[in-house]
Amino acid sequence: MEKHRFTGKTKEEAIKEAKIKLEEQDENNLIISEVDTKKTLFSKKVEIEVIEKREVIQFIKDYTYSILKNMGFSVQIEIFNKQETPTFKVYSDNDALLIGREGKNLKALRHIIGQAIKKEINNNLKFVIDVSNYQEKKEKNLVFLAKRIAREVATSKVEVKLDSMNSYERRIIHNALTNNKKVYTESIGEEPNRCVVLKPKED
Repeated sequence: MEKHRFTGKTKEEAIKEAKIKLEEQDENNLIISEVDTKKTLFSKKVEIEVIEKREVIQFIKDYTYSILKNMGFSVQIEIFNKQETPTFKVYSDNDALLIGREGKNLKALRHIIGQAIKKEINNNLKFVIDVSNYQEKKEKNLVFLAKRIAREVATSKVEVKLDSMNSYERRIIHNALTNNKKVYTESIGEEPNRCVVLKPKED
């Protein structure tokens, strides 16, 4: 991945310069980190580091392939863009082993890749690693669970606390009930025991 440095009197000015030089109109296609801000009595200079998102996505694909190949898996990886979140679908010669019990191995793989990305770009990037549509099926099950519990809360007027979930799973619950007229959601607790609570709305 190529890292570019740009400066300006403000962060916005530096970003504008980056978009011109990289010929990119959409800021969402750039990973931007503020590196340094220097102030004097009469001036200010902001320096940013910019990486093109497409290069980060390619890095994730190559890094994932390399890890799994070194572990002895034969894999193919396809890239999709689901709700502006890069999704990497892995097809292997042993999906069950790669997923692990209750997705344990898949979670570990995603954690390793996430740490590598953070180290490379000094920033967080939301992405999904899926094997044999495991995550997609899990997402559907979580949406089903959210709507079922929401109906119970709406009827009983008693809040319900779900089991602890990671940020990706909590986001699915929140999104599933965003437009619910009778129930709202909140995340409580500290990682890794943070969970979602479904609460009834006042009439």
